[in-house]
Amino acid sequence: MNSSVQLIGWQGLILAFVPAVVAIVIMFRWAAGAKTAIYATARMLLQLLLIGYVLVYIFDADQPGIIVGVLLVMLVAASWIAIRPVQQKQPHVYRSAFIAIACSGVLTLALVSQWVIGVDPWFSPRYLIPLAGMIFAGAMNTVSLAAERLQAETERGVPFNESRRIALQASMIPMINSLFAVGVVALPGMMTGQILSGVSPIVAAKYQIVVMTMLFGVSGMSAAIYITLAAREQP
Repeated sequence: MNSSVQLIGWQGLILAFVPAVVAIVIMFRWAAGAKTAIYATARMLLQLLLIGYVLVYIFDADQPGIIVGVLLVMLVAASWIAIRPVQQKQPHVYRSAFIAIACSGVLTLALVSQWVIGVDPWFSPRYLIPLAGMIFAGAMNTVSLAAERLQAETERGVPFNESRRIALQASMIPMINSLFAVGVVALPGMMTGQILSGVSPIVAAKYQIVVMTMLFGVSGMSAAIYITLAAREQP
């Protein structure tokens, strides 16, 4: 198979923003948080451009301390973003989010990178950083949904056992939908990227199976850990 990747020029990159601009215009007309969307889009652009240059240095680094430091920064940022929907961002809320994402994320990352894929050396950034990014982001999104729903149900006076069930079920909806849709509605990012780079679709499918199972697992574990920790903070 052809292993070359079609390069994207700056003009093509600008054109890629056309659907985003349309969505922002609609959000502005409907007063649906267009300013937040613009800020998020601009931040995404800046972050990805910066990380593209930073990863060049990280990938060339042969020091596990640097890689561990990068993973720690990712965990801190993911935990802070996870509690964004929570109205009362008290220290214990951030602590619960961090513990939930770190415990489930690090365990899943270790399992996938060291035993499923067999990364050698164990700190190889070309594997560890992308895998950690997917895992931590999946946990972050699930914890965010669980935290928001748990707070909403608690404020409504719903008993904890019922609030716990609702929060966990709601937080897992995006992940469950992804499991239903993968391969039928969409080819996820890792599989698409590997196919575009010339990897056999069978090999790409195996990697995507690993990705989907690890994301499902880390999502469920992180949400459950957060909800359990949050319950201990309730009066």
